[in-house]
Amino acid sequence: QGQLVESGGGLVQTGGSLRLSCAASKSFFSINVMGWYRQAPGKQRELVATITPGGSTDYADSVKGRFTISRDNPKNTVYLQMNSLEPEDTAVYYCTLQGKLTPLVPYYDYWGQGTQVTVSS
Repeated sequence: QGQLVESGGGLVQTGGSLRLSCAASKSFFSINVMGWYRQAPGKQRELVATITPGGSTDYADSVKGRFTISRDNPKNTVYLQMNSLEPEDTAVYYCTLQGKLTPLVPYYDYWGQGTQVTVSS
């Protein structure tokens, strides 16, 4: 079944960098948009960045110029390079994608288990 496995979270100081990775299982017949969301304690989950199969990207205003999303289509993998991290970036980061397991079904949303990013001041 469609599974997403995230890695790369951790603890970093203000101004540091982290790179998140999310590998989707090879069981996907097709993957459309891939992206990252985050959820800080006591806050709603918010969109961080998205990327289309062709490489078009979109970012939340709060991360523009600091974060870069990319993807490797043959590997079914999406990345999030996070630079100049701030304490406000502390959150659980979730990978998501629109995927279909067979050509006969529509695209559904799939989510990873989340990875913790903590930025210390």
